[in-house]
Amino acid sequence: MEKKAMELAVEQTHRLMEAASCSQEAKQAAQAWLDALGTPQQEEETRKYLQELEEDVVTVDGLIAFAQSPAGEKVFGPQGAAKLADHGRQLKADGAKYCDCPACSAAAAILEQREGLLAQG
Repeated sequence: MEKKAMELAVEQTHRLMEAASCSQEAKQAAQAWLDALGTPQQEEETRKYLQELEEDVVTVDGLIAFAQSPAGEKVFGPQGAAKLADHGRQLKADGAKYCDCPACSAAAAILEQREGLLAQG
């Protein structure tokens, strides 16, 4: 594990865990990963953590689809869902790949460090 990648991932992991939009599963995986740092379980927990983040991070297309769905309207209300869909379309127009909520932003930043986190040595 590269030191710089680990430091960035630890910082972003704390942000992820503090985000209201973070799933319980991601919080649990994040804590398990933090607890495993420096132990024989570190590599295994790193792989599990990255897999969980891949499953949880929302693409811009997924954000737009959710915002336009009945479930999105239920969560955000009709006006909020419409604003969120518009925001998602703007993100897409700007070339974003993922939702920019605090949890997705932190997850994406951690996933960008995958290679360094899985590096041997």
